Amino acid sequence: MIGLIAKKVGMTQVFDESGNLIPVTVIRVEPNTVVSKKDEASFGYEAVVLGLEDLKASRASKPYAGQFPEGIAPKRHLKEFRGFEREVAVGDQVGVEIFEDVRFLDVTATSKGKGFQGVMKRWGFHGGRASHGSKFHREPGGTGMSTTPGHTFKNIKMPGRMGRERVTVQNLKIQKIDPELKVVMVRGSVPGHKDCTLIIKSAVKKEN
Repeated sequence: MIGLIAKKVGMTQVFDESGNLIPVTVIRVEPNTVVSKKDEASFGYEAVVLGLEDLKASRASKPYAGQFPEGIAPKRHLKEFRGFEREVAVGDQVGVEIFEDVRFLDVTATSKGKGFQGVMKRWGFHGGRASHGSKFHREPGGTGMSTTPGHTFKNIKMPGRMGRERVTVQNLKIQKIDPELKVVMVRGSVPGHKDCTLIIKSAVKKEN
């Protein structure tokens, strides 16, 4: 498995070799810095810790800044990747070129927040009739029992906060990689708003 920290640019359209118009999400991949490496002997597993985007020294607390080796500025974003399939050393820069032999990606991000929503938007309930006098339009309906024990069970679909959850979209096909612009274009949409931070990894359920 290989992976990087990236940023979502937005969506656009490109033509494939057959002339078909493909909707794609543009992901900008600035070079990630290898902050540290973890080995089996010391930590019980092997992993690589990557960092992205320099952080002002005044913004980093001493405990946070203490994990960065000498010569590496504190990073705003850190992510640990287990089973990293590339040989890297602390201080190396890892960019979009590591995905040249990869065909599919798994993308993880925090989805857009939609606030407090009713059951029709949150769960797709059909609701009641729209005609006059029905008195049942967008309500959720009954949620419990009228007899013993007379309470609502857990996991009943009800109104509540929607969105702003950790979401992973799997098996997104890489449509194009542009090393000069430092971007990857994947077919389809990915979660999150514009300029949000993404974790992109080689797909675990597809042969790359």
